[in-house]
Amino acid sequence: MSAAKGKRGGHKRAAKSDQQEERDTERERFAPKQPGGLLGLPLVAIVGRPNVGKSTLFNRLSRQRLAIVHDEPGVTRDRHYADTSAFGRGYTLIDTGGFDPEDADPMKTGIARHVRAAIAEADAIVFVTDGTTDLTSADRAAVKLLRQAGKPSFFVANKVDSKAGDAYATELYRLGVERVYPVSALHGRGIGDLEAAVMASLPPAAEAQPENDPTVTRVAVVGRPNAGKSSLLNRLLGEDRMLVDARPGTTRDSIDALITRGEKKYVFIDTAGIRKKGQVTKADDDIESMSVMQAIRAMERAEVVVVMCDAKEGVAEQDAKILGLAQDRGRAMIIAMNKTDLMSKDELKRAEELARDKVTFATYVPFVRLSVKTGRGVGELLETIDQVKKAFTKRVTTGELNRFFEKVLDTHPPPTQGGRAPRLYYVTQAEASPPTFVAITNFPEALHFSYRRFVVNQLRKHFGFEGAPVRVFYKAKRKRDEKPNEKKDT
Repeated sequence: MSAAKGKRGGHKRAAKSDQQEERDTERERFAPKQPGGLLGLPLVAIVGRPNVGKSTLFNRLSRQRLAIVHDEPGVTRDRHYADTSAFGRGYTLIDTGGFDPEDADPMKTGIARHVRAAIAEADAIVFVTDGTTDLTSADRAAVKLLRQAGKPSFFVANKVDSKAGDAYATELYRLGVERVYPVSALHGRGIGDLEAAVMASLPPAAEAQPENDPTVTRVAVVGRPNAGKSSLLNRLLGEDRMLVDARPGTTRDSIDALITRGEKKYVFIDTAGIRKKGQVTKADDDIESMSVMQAIRAMERAEVVVVMCDAKEGVAEQDAKILGLAQDRGRAMIIAMNKTDLMSKDELKRAEELARDKVTFATYVPFVRLSVKTGRGVGELLETIDQVKKAFTKRVTTGELNRFFEKVLDTHPPPTQGGRAPRLYYVTQAEASPPTFVAITNFPEALHFSYRRFVVNQLRKHFGFEGAPVRVFYKAKRKRDEKPNEKKDT
């Protein structure tokens, strides 16, 4: 089912017949899975009903704060992936939303479907209950589902902070479970025994692909809520990996997904919609803040940032701010205008003109017209990602740079400022990703900002740095015993 259909039908899922749900479960359970997980590692899924501490356990096992932890049930909604290791072995963890098959809410129905999909693709499953409470019908339904899956399963009684609390773990034995692992995910109690058992059950890992592999392009998809970010990833994946719902704010965690097109590989990072402060209610404020922080961290992990917006609504001030955040972090950027199928050519042309007026600080950023619903423009988006990635990682030799600058200085030398005549002696590229240059001059402080901007524009135009921020540092040519001044322009 396409992402667009999944979105339109989001509120109809609760009306599915029991027979249809059973067929869906069987199809997901026996669906072929890609071996080796996201980056070539075995997969371990963490499942359980809402508010039993799955995300806390996910953070504990991944050894970093990746999943949002909050007292409110249902904070985790999508499948959330993280690479980690234990006892010298690497594996990929999957955090899932709270599983409650008896809840008819369309959102909860979507979560249950994703939990089943996570079970289908996992090599091992960690089932979590609250060790301080009695078992529920949702726990019993989940245990039954795990038995049908026929995969190595580990039953965890969480929130057991001491040996005195181990007695509560016996509840799970009533369901015919062979062994229960009493743990405290918050304090780390019992985690070692659980990890050892899980590691022993995993198949040999495929060749892992490091996160900084230059053959893989990492792309963060950011923007306001309901712009179509998750639908884009579903379109690229060919499955409903990301939870799509008509209600804004469906995605809260940042989700990684590996996409292969021919010999090219991309890791797309779906992020939470970033809203204006005035649109965030007090009840949602703390969760919203964490979501925004994760979206910013996703930018920092990416090479390319795709800012998605609704073409009909245009590029808003918030989109421009998001673009500014990406620019500050030195990332290659693309603006994707989605839902273009709802607009005429004249409307679209006008919308793009208005959008460019909003991002005059980043005129080098390319625009791509998209319709995720129909698939139009998706191929062009991937091509543009390849182009800006190439510009982002491009290196220019010192010889090429100085031949270029000789021509620039002959036609447009730096103007005199404050009675000083600045001179540029030579330029070299210090690093790529983003392209960063160092220019040696006699008076860095005498170079007017307009001339520094002119230099950046000429570099971008001549060497093809479209979509990539270009940084130029100006250093003074001084005696060895003096500390050089430094000026930077981007």
